[in-house]
Order: sequence, then structure tokens, then C-alpha cells
Amino acid sequence: MPEELRDIRNKALSELDMVQGLKDLEAWRIRYLGKKSRLTQILRSLGTLALEERKIIGAEANDLKKVLELNLAKKQETLREALFASPEGQEFDVTLPGRPVTIGKLHPTTQILNEICEIFSNMGFQVVEGPDVEWDYYNFEALNIPQDHPARDMFATLWIDIGAKERARLLRTHTSPMQIRLMERQQPPIRAIVPGRVYRYEATDATHESMFYQVEGLAVDKNITLADLKGTLFEFCRRLFGAERKVRFRCDYFPFVEPGVEVAIACLACQGNGCRLCGDSGWIEILGAGMVHPDVLTRVNIDPTRYTGFAFGLGVERIPMLRYGIEDIRLFYTNDLRFLKQF
Repeated sequence: MPEELRDIRNKALSELDMVQGLKDLEAWRIRYLGKKSRLTQILRSLGTLALEERKIIGAEANDLKKVLELNLAKKQETLREALFASPEGQEFDVTLPGRPVTIGKLHPTTQILNEICEIFSNMGFQVVEGPDVEWDYYNFEALNIPQDHPARDMFATLWIDIGAKERARLLRTHTSPMQIRLMERQQPPIRAIVPGRVYRYEATDATHESMFYQVEGLAVDKNITLADLKGTLFEFCRRLFGAERKVRFRCDYFPFVEPGVEVAIACLACQGNGCRLCGDSGWIEILGAGMVHPDVLTRVNIDPTRYTGFAFGLGVERIPMLRYGIEDIRLFYTNDLRFLKQF
């Protein structure tokens, strides 16, 4: 792979020298720095590599990305100066006042989602995505929630068609189904997070929406314990909310993990002293987690006597609501520029 990175570098810089216009430059950027570029694929696959190999290749890949971005910026500046110096670039009155241009920014949900993915990517997790329309088997059955299980009442489901049990389809109620799909096609070790939209058939109010974002996490390997889960989530919370933020773990129930835990952080508003935001408890729950249930591992042909794992899930919109004191989740989806411009 280091040879491949050197080939990418040589080819990219050679082609960059030949670029003559901004349109061609954008095509170059997409080819070498875009989401589907080979360099991006290498960065996203780091979580599948051994630790020592990941350190070496990760460092070289990130250095290459910085070099390409720096040369891209220089080329952009050179082309723009050349355009302004040309007769075509001076067909306007430079004494006229400039026209204000509205600069777009990433949606606050996207900003937080990118931040979460970056934190876990730096911890060795790969980012994978799954379908919004899901089979009943992946959304419930394979996650230890059969049709007669009372835990189904926890999920207000938007069904697409309800036919035979194995053919029932729905809009996924959580991103956990991708855990099953991932374990079906990949043997341990596995470390992955799954960001995406989820859907619930429920009335909207200040704290509930029918569509919102979740990030699911999964790690499966030999000798994984609850201590690994706690260490991972402690590190995540402190990177996201600050190194001094207190984190609390308490027992909770989720059908696809055993034992299950609830993770809470000290309230950002009152610093743990108790206020209206945290219900005078001093703590705010941010995610659920636990050790992957042995039955779930058995269903995907992973031997629970050899392998263990942990899983966790969090609602993305809850993070900016806590961080910025936003009291109504519906503001994220009303497209009100007065709200969005603050981010």
C-alpha cells in the first residue's frame, strides 16, 4: 500500500501541473480527494488493518492528503490570478461595490455527525452505511427481538408492507441492523460505526421527531470485555464534550446486549449541580450500550465462546441540543435560516 500511495502522489501532482482551468481543477479534486477517490477509500479502510500497519499507512495517507490539499489551494490561487489578469477577467467595473454572496455551511447535524465519525475513525473504527428500508429480520429478529417480544413496543415502527414474516419490510427504527449485515459478511476482528437516518411512527414534539439521525457502534474480537466498552466510551465523551467532563455508567436493558448500560454525562448547563435541563439530577443520558448478546453472535455464525463484543448507539441531534442549549429538535428540520445561520 505505501507503493500505491507513492503512485497516487506522483500521478496526482503530475496531472495537477497540466491543469489549465478551474473546471479541470475541480475534476482533479474529485478524482484524487473526493469521497470516491482511492485515497479516501484507503483512509476509510484503516480500521481493518493491524495496529502497526495502520499507524504507518495512516500517517502516510494523511500526509499525502495534506500535500494534495496544499497544492490544490496553490493551483486555485494561480488560476484565479491568471483569470483576473486576462481581458476576459476584467470585463467589469472594479469601482462598483461588491455584491454580497451568501456562503453556505454544513447543517448543524452534519457538523456533529462528521465530528463523531472523526473521533471514532481516529480510534480505529471504520465508517459503514446501510439501507434505510430494512427487512424485519435485520431490524428485529436477528437482534434478539422476535415477533412476540415485548421490546418491539419500544419501537414505533413505520411498516412498508406486512406480508409473510420473512418478507416484512419497514423503515429502520435504528441503525443496529447494519451490525448484523456487517457480521454476516466479515469475520472478527470488527470495529465499525454506522451513521444514518432512522424513522419512528410517533407524534413530533420538542424532543421527538419521526426522522432523526443515529450512530451505532460495534466491536467484536477475542477477549473484549466491559472494560473495553467503558474505556472506548469514556474517551469518546471526553473528546466530544471536553477532557474534564464527568461520565457515568448505569445498568439498563436492551434486548440485543447483555449486560446493557446507559451512559450519561455531567450536565453542561449546571456542571452536575442540578437544573431544569437535567431534571435536577445533574446528569444527562446521551447513549445506550452493552456487551453483544451471545444469541446475536450465534445467528451470524460467530462463536460466542471464542468471541465477545460491545455495541452502542446515540442520537446525533441530542448532542448539539445539549452543547448549544437548543430546546426543540424540530428546529433542525424546519429549514429556518435564522436558526441555521447560527452554525
